[in-house]
Amino acid sequence: MAGTNEDSGTVNSPLGAGDKTLQDILYKVRLLSVNGSTGIAVNDIQIDSRKVKAGAVFVAIRGEKSDGHQFIEKAVEDGAVAVVVEAMPSSVKEGITYIQVANTHEAVAYMAHNFYNEPSVKLKLVGVTGTNGKTTIATVLYNLFTELGYKCGLISTVQNHIGAEIVPSTHTTPDAISLNALLKRMLDGGCTHVFMECSSHAIHQHRITGLHFAGALFSNITHDHLDYHKTFDEYIRVKKSFFDNLSSDAFAISNADDKRGAVMLQNTVAKKYFYSLKNVAEFKGKILENALTGLLMTINDREVHFRLIGEFNAYNLLAVYGAAVCLGENAEEVLRILSLSRGAEGRFDYIISYNKIIGIIDYAHTPDALDNVLATIKKLRKGYEKVITVVGCGGDRDKTKRPIMAQAAADLSDRVILTSDNPRSEDPQAIITEMEAGLNSAGKRKAISIVDRREAIKTAVSLANEEDIILVAGKGHEKYQEIKGVKHPFDDKAVLKEMFELLGK
Repeated sequence: MAGTNEDSGTVNSPLGAGDKTLQDILYKVRLLSVNGSTGIAVNDIQIDSRKVKAGAVFVAIRGEKSDGHQFIEKAVEDGAVAVVVEAMPSSVKEGITYIQVANTHEAVAYMAHNFYNEPSVKLKLVGVTGTNGKTTIATVLYNLFTELGYKCGLISTVQNHIGAEIVPSTHTTPDAISLNALLKRMLDGGCTHVFMECSSHAIHQHRITGLHFAGALFSNITHDHLDYHKTFDEYIRVKKSFFDNLSSDAFAISNADDKRGAVMLQNTVAKKYFYSLKNVAEFKGKILENALTGLLMTINDREVHFRLIGEFNAYNLLAVYGAAVCLGENAEEVLRILSLSRGAEGRFDYIISYNKIIGIIDYAHTPDALDNVLATIKKLRKGYEKVITVVGCGGDRDKTKRPIMAQAAADLSDRVILTSDNPRSEDPQAIITEMEAGLNSAGKRKAISIVDRREAIKTAVSLANEEDIILVAGKGHEKYQEIKGVKHPFDDKAVLKEMFELLGK
């Protein structure tokens, strides 16, 4: 039973109706020790001490930049009735309950799920993970199921949706409290299906722990986020853990053409399915035509023309189709709606200038994503057009991909302009210098460096002639450029349009 100094183990009473007690929201949390009563009423849960009000539970999280344990006293002063910690403070205040757990990231995820009455259990929640394609897959699923007549939620890098309402997005996957609060809003708003990107950071930091997923999809895995995960093996392990933790009533869909696609599902108890363009799979596709007018392909022997462009989108469409079928939708109706679907903003998003220069804006910010976009452009071009690529790398992120990104751009472009992305706290010129170090002699002859991103895009337009192709890569949907902690308004697509008009192109 909970409530004495000797308590340890797992609180195993399910959340009941009515007012919540601390014991209610500790359901499934693994406890090391308890000092005080868990029978007290609580009215809020917070990981930010600045938001604590009377009656709240404060969970002390160890973050990359600060440690919530340093703010326990302040939280108590501001009205917290209970504190959840990894390390008990040296002195405790009488009348306050202190709960010690091994991992507060994990604990707060279960607590938030319980506090908001387990919203994911009452929704058909589908998670999408992988290095590339998450946003497109989640967005196309949201659009598809909306067209099918459902009220849907979307949680993505670009924006969150509760039906038609747009909720600003600050992270690919919100923190556990914000996420469960958002899911509760979606449920209360009448949503039946929710499609969510699940980043490796979110999985590792337990932001999605405790959620009940109806299904999960894996797109691919390539070189990314090694600044955070340190090794590629650890990055793979984190992604795989998402599938390892699915329940037996869920479905798991993976890309059979990715060399780690089978590994992702090897330990899951969920129902397993694969999609593929090259191998045997439950959801099998074949590209018949790939052009700037779209994709003509077969999916499970049905021939369909899609507005989305490129081989990478063929994979995204197969993943979406597979998820829809697993969710019980009619295959013919799904393909009919998908044939009319557009992708996510900033994902192979293109405009055509007055004199037929094609400008493509894409979020590609990994070597593999950049390779995919440029390989798609190579397949679509007629052969005589120049490809001019504007690309940078983000500051305070994985430095090892910088030289690789530059050479990837040079390999498949006629001209390359290295520029700033979101330099954040770093010197943008220093980032560009690290990119330049990856260029071979042929790459160096193609490349020029311009720190100012607006000037870089302007230069690309000035170099372009009729029917040439300009790729502006790295920022996609973002409407800002982060420099020294300040987010300045910046929209690649808007700037590209502006330069077409300014230079009479």
